[in-house]
Amino acid sequence: MGSDFVLVLVVVVALAFDFTNGFHDTANAMATSIATGALKPRIAVALSGVLNLVGAFLSLSVAATIASGLVDVTGKELAAHLELVVFAGLCGGIIWNLLTWFLGIPSSSSHALIGGVLGSALAAAGSKAVQWHDVFEKVIIPAGLSPIIAVFVATVGTYLIYRITRGVPEGTRTKGFRIGQIGSASMVSLAHGTNDAQKTMGIITLALIAHGTLKSGAEAPFWVILSCALAISIGTYSGGWRVIRTLGKGLVEIEAPQGMAAESSSAAVILLSSHFGYSLSTTHVSTGSILGTGIGKKGAEVRWSVAGRMATAWLVTLPAAGVVGALSYWLANGIGGDAGVLVVFALLVAVAGLIFFRSRTNKVSHDNVNDEWTGSKPAAADREEVSA
Repeated sequence: MGSDFVLVLVVVVALAFDFTNGFHDTANAMATSIATGALKPRIAVALSGVLNLVGAFLSLSVAATIASGLVDVTGKELAAHLELVVFAGLCGGIIWNLLTWFLGIPSSSSHALIGGVLGSALAAAGSKAVQWHDVFEKVIIPAGLSPIIAVFVATVGTYLIYRITRGVPEGTRTKGFRIGQIGSASMVSLAHGTNDAQKTMGIITLALIAHGTLKSGAEAPFWVILSCALAISIGTYSGGWRVIRTLGKGLVEIEAPQGMAAESSSAAVILLSSHFGYSLSTTHVSTGSILGTGIGKKGAEVRWSVAGRMATAWLVTLPAAGVVGALSYWLANGIGGDAGVLVVFALLVAVAGLIFFRSRTNKVSHDNVNDEWTGSKPAAADREEVSA
């Protein structure tokens, strides 16, 4: 039986992670619609927030993967420290999410969370605590394949769209595809809710199992589903404009037909993965789809240097979040008891506050998210005009 105090903190921190997941990943659904003018920025994030809320109730397959498919919750060595492992893992996920958001890098919130939990589990009980086969099958392999599949689908889709509509006047085509983007972007938001909201549900369920409130293998209770759905929805509405800018303007100068192709490709891949319970990164999928639209449109400019920086961040997400998760576990466990958890929680709040206040010096908001891209930094940031 775990500590009630630690369980409460785990739930609080898990919902905080879900909030960061929301604003970090809004770009996956709405960046292209905002970039092409299909939706106004504030309307886009509001629509995405509502659909994330709805999507969270449509599937629990991914939640089950996170709750029982990463670490051996029945192992004696891990079971005694499982609540603390979950707490420390969440700290790793939140710090990585905030850092990459601050830098405007569309990294994976999913892998940040998984990396944090794996790192803290390794610190607590060694490699035997991790279910490596499941991690490779349901996390690592989808992470490698999903952006490649998305690139292929979006490339073909973009080519066919321009081929089929080559006789349509450009103004008519743009107007029609902007309308279509509202539907395709909505599908990505719905798909995001079916995948990403489930991850925090799984983490809280894991903590409840560790506490003894639920039996091993139990599904997420309704209050967990509802609270996670609300947290990711509110986070989505808050914007995450830095990442939206990078995806919408930094990779490809995207047009409405490309935007619809990217969003449709992303929705198809994400929904398919949710059906099979694969915890893939919606960021990887969306980025791959956007790159595919640049490849599929003749004469489009793809900024491969920006894509390279994203790929580098993807490669280090799991180990970087894992290191923070392991350090958080060692510190909390070293101090011991509720006091150790409280100290780590205070440090988490302090670091999060520091990143947030530092971000206010070069704001990116709905007002300048579509400013012309001038290089590795947002144009507005260069003028120090660039809000979270």
